Amino acid sequence: MTEPLDGDVAPAPEADLQQREAEYAAFVNDNLRGNYIGNFVHGMLGMTGFRLINAPTFMPAYLHLISGSNTIVGLGLALQQVGGIVSPLVAGAKMEHRTKIMPSAIVLGSLGRLAILGMALAGWFLSGSAQVVTLLLFLFLFGVFMGAQRVAFTLLMSKVIPLHLRGRLQAWRNAVGGLIAAVLAYASGKYLIEANVLNNGYSTTFVLAFLLTSAGLWFLQAQIREPTPPTIRTAARLRDRMKDIPGLIAADPAYRWFLVVQMLATSARIATPFYILHVGQTMHLDGSTLGLLSLAFLGADTVSNIAWGYLGDRSGFRIVLLLSIGGWIAATVALMTLANPVAVFFAFFGLGAAQAGYMMASQTMILEFGHRDDLPMRIGISATAEGVTATLGPLIGGAVADLMGYSVVFGASLGLLGAALLTMLIAVHDPRRKAS
Repeated sequence: MTEPLDGDVAPAPEADLQQREAEYAAFVNDNLRGNYIGNFVHGMLGMTGFRLINAPTFMPAYLHLISGSNTIVGLGLALQQVGGIVSPLVAGAKMEHRTKIMPSAIVLGSLGRLAILGMALAGWFLSGSAQVVTLLLFLFLFGVFMGAQRVAFTLLMSKVIPLHLRGRLQAWRNAVGGLIAAVLAYASGKYLIEANVLNNGYSTTFVLAFLLTSAGLWFLQAQIREPTPPTIRTAARLRDRMKDIPGLIAADPAYRWFLVVQMLATSARIATPFYILHVGQTMHLDGSTLGLLSLAFLGADTVSNIAWGYLGDRSGFRIVLLLSIGGWIAATVALMTLANPVAVFFAFFGLGAAQAGYMMASQTMILEFGHRDDLPMRIGISATAEGVTATLGPLIGGAVADLMGYSVVFGASLGLLGAALLTMLIAVHDPRRKAS
């Protein structure tokens, strides 16, 4: 149910609604250049910093260094995902009746960046179990604010960037951000972590991530001009909106199966924290090697995102999702079976390219299902669905890795990816094709 923006009169006549839609489209077009630049710079700098935290190299290696436990590695990544389970739904319910999203986006983005700063400070001022517990706490808070931020910034992009430009925007900002992140990752591993700069190279790296992501947020706040939508949902209690979730999912079978694909693919991340630890068992792993493999994983964004974005704009993001899941399977098999340094480098490159394609496709396709007014809740549902499975994956993976070894964890990941690929092929149509 939607309402006119003043919220105090009966629904607008069809002619009035058409005029509102035309004014909305005109505002988007008139401010497209500035909004495009704002989203580009924010995404480029933000993703550069966040990749230093989320890459399957630095954080798993750091957790293992200070704890000596695979289980703690899995617990840390699981806590990060726990934080993102509930917050997207709450954020979606709170934002769907607001005409302006930017204020919420700035608050949530700032809190997420402060969590990164907390990780850095914990490394400098704490030690032993206190350091481990504090780092786990900030990983949890990071997940909370990142889950809510995902809803805010995805919704903001959907308001200011037309459908036919979203893929190339993400392609170029991810490519440039990936290039910067790859260079920084290599430099951080070789010159900050290996040299233990400021007595904790990992903390120094986290501060660098904090500064980069904060600069992107400041630029976005100054640059974006946000339109007022023609219609919004009536404000409702959070409890009532939670009751609407089953109906929202059931209304579109393709969206329902798309959620299943998201949950399966996210569950496959059970192996992600252990890619770098597996490498440590097969070859020497020092700061330079850590930086080089981070370069491979993050540098894949630079090479792949241009192709993923333009392919998605031209042919729809369903094909991007299929190709990226298939590439994820191939790269995982390569990492399991090949042990020489060159092969491992290209396996990490393949993992980076595949996961970049998956992230772009899954986050863009969600914008194309259903009615615009339900978009905040759909984003929240998808983020929460991914969060549930992403939480259990690393936690179970850590225990399984300790008990049975990394090969069993990788095998489970391959099974989940295969199920996601099959479900996508059989049950999920391209929502853009249906709309056209």
